[in-house]
Amino acid sequence: MAHYLLAIDQGTSSSRAIVFSAQGLPVASAQQEFKQYFPQDGWVEHDGEELWLSTLKVCREALHSSGLQASEIAAIGITNQRETTLVWDAHSGTPIHPAIVWQDRRTADYCAELKAAGHEGTVAAKTGLLIDPYFSATKLRWILDNVAGARERAERGELRFGTVDSFLLWRLTGGESHKTDATNASRTLLFNIHSQEWDEELLALFQIPRSLLPEVLDCAADFGHTQAELLGASIPVLGMAGDQQAALIGQACFQAGMVKSTYGTGCFMIQNTGTTPISSKHRLLTTVAYRLKGQVNYAVEGSIFVAGAAEQWLRDGIKLISHARESEAMAEQTGDACGVYLVPAFTGLGAPYWDPKARGAIFGLTRDTGIKEIVTAGLQAVCYQTCDLLEAMRQDGAAAPSALRVDGGMVENNWVMQFLADILGVPVERPEVTETTALGVAYLAGLQAGWYSSLEEIASHWHLQRRFTPRMASAHRANLYSGWLDAVKRVRSEA
Repeated sequence: MAHYLLAIDQGTSSSRAIVFSAQGLPVASAQQEFKQYFPQDGWVEHDGEELWLSTLKVCREALHSSGLQASEIAAIGITNQRETTLVWDAHSGTPIHPAIVWQDRRTADYCAELKAAGHEGTVAAKTGLLIDPYFSATKLRWILDNVAGARERAERGELRFGTVDSFLLWRLTGGESHKTDATNASRTLLFNIHSQEWDEELLALFQIPRSLLPEVLDCAADFGHTQAELLGASIPVLGMAGDQQAALIGQACFQAGMVKSTYGTGCFMIQNTGTTPISSKHRLLTTVAYRLKGQVNYAVEGSIFVAGAAEQWLRDGIKLISHARESEAMAEQTGDACGVYLVPAFTGLGAPYWDPKARGAIFGLTRDTGIKEIVTAGLQAVCYQTCDLLEAMRQDGAAAPSALRVDGGMVENNWVMQFLADILGVPVERPEVTETTALGVAYLAGLQAGWYSSLEEIASHWHLQRRFTPRMASAHRANLYSGWLDAVKRVRSEA
């Protein structure tokens, strides 16, 4: 009998595979970082073959570490970095251009043209999104217009488009399955979140041939079977969701009003709004939280482009630390009032600013400023940006959450979690299993496989590991956050 689930978590900086038990506990895992490419200012790319090969490698390593055979895996779930765009040959599966990553800003001028032409209202009404380089449609159009012969090949039906989930599924199934789920589709600027269909008006606006697009399924569905030779047996792929929606599921935020925030390469706060889509008046996104048995649950989301990537920059870019874990001790020594603000707008600012031309800066430097202060400011920036999102949700009329459930690599840093609770004025809850992105799609695969009877049963597996309670004086909180807002104002392109 197959008693385990395999979750593929293909992220922005690494590929990961985790084997889970039916109780939602990790049994074995493997992870591999891959190279980031920055060919021009504001451009971010990945090698599609590296994404595929690293994914296949970690799946094999996780199975080996678990001591299990592929035949003991009941199902696979796939979660992925969203919006990242690939176009590949329909016969060979070979990408015709490097993957254009969600952080990439090369289409900023085109987005500005679309907004100036008055299209943002229509796009927002249909998709819940803003016209921004962040989303897939303008990246896809750029590939079709800038790779020789691509548009002609697309018109002839020789090419396929997908976000990373679709590309991996295509490779895993040997080209038999060209599918995605409603959450990933909802991030492309091409999908009508109300009718749950690819939208002909949007396809025409962005000049996208329909033949490129994958079939859209529920998050728990039959996506296809892997080729037996890849992992040792053919395994059904039964779950799929974009990484942030997968984390919402892994955090068991199934009730309207529940909020989670994930700290990976970027930071993403999502509030479940139930079966009714709610439009933000403060530039947050309306998106599909999950779709099960044809029933859509919606969410409001705030997206921050740089969170863990700031630590990665401190480590690899300016080499102030050799490992991310060093930052916690530095921050403890420095304290929260170091007077330095680091605005990590390396590829622009996300919600609620949506300023693709903003760039990063460090403010408040004095003769006494050293490595510890700059590193601490980098950690604080993640928390300040989260506060920006929570404030936008409050201004939209959302009640302050009773707690914020957190996950992702950065939440292991206790100093950051305490500062986050302090600057938000909201308790922060860290679960026992913090890899909730992978866990979420494992749950989806298990739901489709019949392992779980309901979302309530899945929620019963969520357990608190530690709760961080706010303890900062309100005046101090207001002073720190005011300094952050001033720093952000200084890097805005229209400032």
